[in-house]
Order: sequence, then C-alpha cells, then structure tokens
Amino acid sequence: MVHVRKGFADPELEKAFSRAERQAMIPTVRLYGALASVLMLLYALVDPFFFTYEDEVRFTLLLLPTLALLGVYIGLTFLPDYPERPLIDWLCLLALGVLVLGENAVLWDEATTFAGVRHASVAINTSLVTVFAAIVMSDRVRWFALWLALHSAAFAVFLVLAGATLTEQVFAGLGYLTGAAIALFIAWSLGRAHRIEFALRRALEAERAKTEELLYNVLPEAAARRLKAGQIVADAYSDASVVFIDVVGFTKLSAKVSPGHLIEMLNAFFNLSDQCAAAHGVEKVKTIGDAYLAVAGGNVPAANSADAAIAFSEGVIAGMADLREATGLPIQVRIGIHSGPVVGGVIGASRMAYDYWGETMNMASRIEGQAEPDGIAISETTFLRTGRKSDFGEPQMVTLKGVGEAPVYRLVRREAPKLVSAA
Repeated sequence: MVHVRKGFADPELEKAFSRAERQAMIPTVRLYGALASVLMLLYALVDPFFFTYEDEVRFTLLLLPTLALLGVYIGLTFLPDYPERPLIDWLCLLALGVLVLGENAVLWDEATTFAGVRHASVAINTSLVTVFAAIVMSDRVRWFALWLALHSAAFAVFLVLAGATLTEQVFAGLGYLTGAAIALFIAWSLGRAHRIEFALRRALEAERAKTEELLYNVLPEAAARRLKAGQIVADAYSDASVVFIDVVGFTKLSAKVSPGHLIEMLNAFFNLSDQCAAAHGVEKVKTIGDAYLAVAGGNVPAANSADAAIAFSEGVIAGMADLREATGLPIQVRIGIHSGPVVGGVIGASRMAYDYWGETMNMASRIEGQAEPDGIAISETTFLRTGRKSDFGEPQMVTLKGVGEAPVYRLVRREAPKLVSAA
C-alpha cells in the first residue's frame, strides 16, 4: 500500500525508492553544481564594475569557498554509495546556503547605491539554493523541512547582522517565506508524484515478471525470448528421441471411478512424469487426454537422446508403485520411444505452446501400443542409438498401423510389477 504523506509502509520499499530517486538525481546535481558555479563566476566578473574595492574583496573571499564546495559536491556524486548517503546533499546544500547568504550581505550593502531597495535581491538569490534543495530532497520532505528551518534561522541572523531596518526585515522576510513555502510545496508534490510513479512502476514490473514466469512455464525459455522479440519460432532437430506414455485401460477405468478421483489420479501421474522429466533432462511437450508426450534432445540438449529418454521412462515406471498405493487404483502405463528428426516451433496467436511434428512423433505413438503394462518398447533406431543394448531383449517384428512391419525391442523386466492390469 502506498502512503503518499508518510512514505511507504514497507521500510525496504522506502529504501529502494530513496535509492532509485537519488540515483536518478545524480545528473541533475552535477548540472546544478556546474550552473551555480557559472552564475557565481558571472557575479565575480560583473561586480568589479559596480562594487567598491572592499566589497569586491569580501565577495571574492566568499566566492572561493563557494566554488570549492560546489566542486566537492559534484565530486561526491561519483562515490559508489552516494545514493545511500542523503546526508551529503543535506550538509552540502546547507553550507552552500550559508555561503550564498554571506554573498548576499555584500549585495545588500551595494544595492542601496543603485536602487535603494535591498530586500528583493536577497530573497531572489536565496532561492538559488532553496528551490534546488527542495528538488533534491523531495524523497525526504521532513529532511528538507529541517533544512529549511535551519536555513531560515541563518537568514534571520543575516538580516540582523546586516543592520536591516524593520521595514526591510518585514519585506525581506515575506519574500523569503514566499519562496520557502513554494519550495516546500515543490518538495511535497514532487515526492508524492514520484512515490506514486515508483509504486506503479514496481507493480508493473511485478506483473511483467509474473507474465514472463507464466510464459516460461508454457514455452521453452529460448522460444519465449524469440517470441518477445517478434521472431518466428521454428526449429529442426536431427537427433531427438520421442517418448509417448499412455495409461493402460484408461477408458475402462474411467467408467468405474468417479470424475474427481480420476482427475486426482491423472494429476498425480502427470506430476510424477514432470518430476522425472526434470530429473533426467527431458522436455515435457504436452498431455493428450491420459497420454504424456516428452522429447529428449529437443529444446533441452542431451548427450545421448535415446539414453535420456530410456532413463526418464524407467523413472516413471519406478514411481508407479507408489502412485498405485497413493490412489488405490491399479494404474499401469505403456511407454514407446522412437528416435529421429523432428520439427519444433510455436504456431497460432492464442493458447500458444511449443509443439513438435514429424513422422518420429507418429512412430513413437505406434510403438507405445507394443509395450507391456509398465513396460518400455523402443524402435530399431532408438536401439541403435542407445548405449544400453544389453538391457533389451531380442527384436520382434510387429505390424504398426500406417507403417507396416518393423522390429520392436522391449526392455527386459528386472522385477515384476506389483499389479498387472489387462489392456
């Protein structure tokens, strides 16, 4: 929640706001220091034509430390921790304000020679520091109010020491109070506007981060970056291994189990598959009903896509026993793997997803039907690619729909499953 009067409720947010404001103010401080130095030098060039020698010496003695202070002030802005040290501005501007008041004392004495009215120039010259102090301290209005109180006290002392008459004190005081009130309003209004803008920017950044996180959950990170850049996402992979997992007898099971229980079971199965995919460097592509589709060697690189796909599949089967126990349902899966070239990319403008196409995808789906319950079947291409040939039995020639006869290798079961369900 934003408190435009007292600041942000969260101290860390207040600290972040102050740092951001002061970081952005650095160029302004440097420009102000340069402009103020130029103005002081212009006074020094013009004064000899109008000042007495004594007043010219007095003005010069005040001008030198003023220029030195402005130089130091500019130099301090180059410190790495300058944004965390607001006291630098407070002290430098207070010292500058006092020095400018001393220079005004010289102008006060000279003003009667030409105009006879001395209060106007003093009130105007003090605004050279006061208004800038209001701008640079707008993130800390209370600090500026304290600064203004001390500066006004110094101004009152100046009027007394300068021997101002009561009329001059009244008019000079009114001029100073007018400028001070305007400066205080500037500090408050700038601080309020900047806080609101900062809070809105932070909220926008948070929403953008959430959107990007959601985008990266839906799409591979590289594909998401290309989409954000307005590029077409289309890739070709020559050595990918496609994994197709299907729940055995899902149609019969859905007729016996309540919808809620069925969704709970599917969610547990998909979560198990997601965990195994992350553990073995395999990319989840999508779920299709009760089926789970994954790819090794696509967006997620793999030293050997076939071995990664097999290890992932074994992980899923190993977790099925716990899943059966947790759901109380005789769930088993069949897994088919085929290796070959695939094309991947993002199409469409709504509900976008990174998908894969090609004959390799279809072949994996066909081979899945040849696996035993809680078993893994692979194509000849995958068998030739894997380094685990001894884990598979002799090939069996099978007829695959739309493909014809093809050899299929099945992973040799090391341990019988706890439950066997008819297909």
